[in-house]
Amino acid sequence: MQPIESGPLASPSAPLLGFWYPAMLATEVRRGQMKPQLLLGNPLLICRNREGVLSALRDICPHRAMPLSYGHYDGERVECSYHGWQFDMQGRCRHIPALVSGSPIQPEKISVQSYPCSERDGYIWVYIPDPLDSTSLPPSVPALPVLSDKYQLLHISASLNCTVDDGIVGLMDPAHGPFVHQGAWWRSPGSIHEKAKVFEPLPYGFRMKAHTPSSNSAPYKLLGLSGASITTTIDFILPNLRLELVQAGRYWFSSRATVTPLTDHECRIDFCAAWNCFRWVPFSKTIFRGFARMFLNQDREVMQRQARGLRYKPGMMLLDDADTPAKWYYKLKAAYLGARRSGGVFEHPLKEPVTLRWRS
Repeated sequence: MQPIESGPLASPSAPLLGFWYPAMLATEVRRGQMKPQLLLGNPLLICRNREGVLSALRDICPHRAMPLSYGHYDGERVECSYHGWQFDMQGRCRHIPALVSGSPIQPEKISVQSYPCSERDGYIWVYIPDPLDSTSLPPSVPALPVLSDKYQLLHISASLNCTVDDGIVGLMDPAHGPFVHQGAWWRSPGSIHEKAKVFEPLPYGFRMKAHTPSSNSAPYKLLGLSGASITTTIDFILPNLRLELVQAGRYWFSSRATVTPLTDHECRIDFCAAWNCFRWVPFSKTIFRGFARMFLNQDREVMQRQARGLRYKPGMMLLDDADTPAKWYYKLKAAYLGARRSGGVFEHPLKEPVTLRWRS
């Protein structure tokens, strides 16, 4: 084991640009409606027109900085509540009521910033561009992996008063389970034992390779009732994606958790899960929602408590091997930012598969 590392490794920093982020659930904006949403400190206005097409605009009128969300939306244009300026779904100004005939001002040359916007897996995703890379097209929206046509789908969210870095490091921490998620249905401090997992690099992330799930995690055992061996794979991908895929023969369970920064010190965990097992069990989705909500609330509570200590900006101590994924996150983020700023090649901190060992 290497020596304990201390210092400002976990100091908060700005979220990464040039990625898709989930802004809100798709059901929150119906046809002909609009809704404001903060995302990475940006005030956004999410609109869905009469045909169901989505758009995302900066929620500030360029005239007098009035939030457009106070105005009126007719399903095609947003009208500012202050002076009636109207903007289409691409952000272009289409009408300024105060202009007189013959005015040299051309409204169509005035615009509100618009952002790429898409719907996937029940979420409205918004692409926040990187000013240092104005030529690249947005990548594909991150998809929740599913292995069959028929499955159940679940969404749960929880707010966090912490920086995005602290939230993400908490998301990937492998050693807190027996202490934060105690319970007969999950695990207890008495169930702690040594584990060894193989990790390999992914583009902008890393993977805990397919392995047999922990024997002290009861939910995984339920899949074992099918008689097939159980394997689970866990990925982390910048900027904020944790993906887990559990398989047992033809049955599978897939989940995605994201920590989305709303402001510098406020985030939201969005948990999305899909599964094709136990679909015949009455109220299975309701039961799973209850357990998932309990699990998420436990994570939320511990992060809220930790935030009270982080206010004093202490140094962090990251241990090998349990805290190595956290170190990789900081290094991945630094490598990404370095490559964007210099225009150079992204240098992945994980060069080849490695085995990490810890007790949990």
